[in-house]
Amino acid sequence: MIGEAKFKQTYQKILDAKNTLLTIHGRPDGDAISSLCILIELLENKQKIFLAYSQDVIPRSYFYLPHTEKITNDKGQINFDDFDLIVALDCGSLARTGLVKEISSHRTDQFIIEFDHHPLIDDYADISNRYPELASTTEVLYHFLKTNEIAINKNYANCILTGLLTDTGNFLFPVTSDRAISIASEMLLYGAKFPQIIESTQRNKSLGAMRLWGHTLSNLIVNKKYNIAITVVTKDDIEKNNVSDEELESLSNFISNLHDVKAILVLQELSDNEIKGSLRATQSNLDVSKLARILGGGGHVKAAGFKINGQLTRRDDKWKII
Repeated sequence: MIGEAKFKQTYQKILDAKNTLLTIHGRPDGDAISSLCILIELLENKQKIFLAYSQDVIPRSYFYLPHTEKITNDKGQINFDDFDLIVALDCGSLARTGLVKEISSHRTDQFIIEFDHHPLIDDYADISNRYPELASTTEVLYHFLKTNEIAINKNYANCILTGLLTDTGNFLFPVTSDRAISIASEMLLYGAKFPQIIESTQRNKSLGAMRLWGHTLSNLIVNKKYNIAITVVTKDDIEKNNVSDEELESLSNFISNLHDVKAILVLQELSDNEIKGSLRATQSNLDVSKLARILGGGGHVKAAGFKINGQLTRRDDKWKII
């Protein structure tokens, strides 16, 4: 069984902890939020003391998941010294935990555990439950629950299925495996609500979002030298259309359906001097995570991202970062 010894060691650490801090990456997606909710369900069932933290507000489209109302994005509530166990979920790297300073200088009696399915960037955890061959972090947690003979209820099932669906693009991405589909089917038997998940995570775009998508698609260009499709989303575009972060979440995945290109790159302005890049590979022999890591980011072979300093500007019908 995947990770059996480490999963058992992890579970014992969770049971022994007096106060646990849970954290996920910023701008959380369905897999991160679902993974956090799985741990909240576990800790509440075991009557453990914990605090669940997200750097950013949980998108409304995920409010159907259990325990989202118990997640705080107020870092001021965190007194790091109070916790003897810190669990990072779906973070990919230390930089994405939102607790870089705290974890880097943690006391020797504070224990760090991670659950993840991203390729290794840095080794910051005392126990790393990291399995890049799995489709989602919720799939990692499925094996954790099974190994420790923790009964899967409807709450666990909804979370596990949500993570699988959102991180595989409803089973359309290459990361999808027969094992992932089998687990998804099992979650339906445990009471996961497939129609509700699809309704909440897919049919959630406003009129402004659709207009912005149309504008972004009209900006799409193809670099013929490298056969890469590139488009941009500016701060002005977002503000003009009153679009939320969650409504932009699947834009790069949609553009990756473009035929006859090797990869796509979506550049989005986050602030006056920060740009987010989303990379998607459309060919089996291309690893976009290599470029993402060079630019200080990371991710998977077919889907990766990064953040860089700069501003988007258009000159001579070409977009540049300055």
